[in-house]
Amino acid sequence: VHYDFIPGILIVYITCATLVSLVIARFVSREIIDLKRWFQQVASNNVAKSSARNFWNYSKNMSEIMDPYVDFILVGDSLGITLYGMENTRSVSLQMMINHGKAVVRGSKRALIVVDLPFGTYQQSPQQAYKTASVVIKETKCDAIKIEGGKEMAKTVEFLKNRGIPVFGHIGFLPQTVNNFNNVSIKGFTKEEEDSLLSDAEDIEKAGAIAIVVEAVAKDAAKKITSKALIPTIGIGASVECDGQILVTDDMLGLTYSLYNSKIIKKPKFVKEYNKFFDNFFEKSIRDFSKDVRLKKFPTDEYSY
Repeated sequence: VHYDFIPGILIVYITCATLVSLVIARFVSREIIDLKRWFQQVASNNVAKSSARNFWNYSKNMSEIMDPYVDFILVGDSLGITLYGMENTRSVSLQMMINHGKAVVRGSKRALIVVDLPFGTYQQSPQQAYKTASVVIKETKCDAIKIEGGKEMAKTVEFLKNRGIPVFGHIGFLPQTVNNFNNVSIKGFTKEEEDSLLSDAEDIEKAGAIAIVVEAVAKDAAKKITSKALIPTIGIGASVECDGQILVTDDMLGLTYSLYNSKIIKKPKFVKEYNKFFDNFFEKSIRDFSKDVRLKKFPTDEYSY
């Protein structure tokens, strides 16, 4: 199999436990590649590596906004933290992922949609993972699923791939393995950790994954992982060396960390807040609405029957 590297693709990730819960990405060469065709090419080992843009997202409206600009959207279990106020992702249910997956699919016409399998629904055995993944794909109409883990999940990835289910891998920091996100350790600084990460990526790729999310990994290690991988690497807190980047939408908009005085988790170093969205827009809109109602300025005849 021959792979060509195409530079210039950006990925924005939206939803992983400490991140967001939805990913949107687009792989671009000289022209924007149709995402469904790209997905089919990846599954058949004919896709070229390139930079991609991705976000973690959980709603139909946000999907519609993101869809023209990204290559894929990841519906992540980080929604437990960003939308439901949970302390971690371990309490996220399968039904929650299905409901939000459906919403995101409804709002997207071009982006590839990937849905996280939640904690406890795939780790027991490849058979359990297949049962869960098949339900998610059938119910949501998503294009692929994502599971956390390295070499220990290789048999599961292969089992799913052989049964027609496209899989995104996830190595480095694994949100589903922790209860507390305030003390996240970055992987890959030592030779032992770097070798383990490289082995994880290699095993997941050989098993049939179509892409790998690399989270909270040292820059040099991320560079080596990406240089050796024939499938796209999507970084979140793993430097510019990955083929694509992803952020949680709420994090990127400044909703997760800058909005509340009482924060569930501290802001990770890799999160760049591109806009204090709530302070600049949402809060003003709510304040103006409240003021209009109190002053009897809303609803006027324009908004009445």
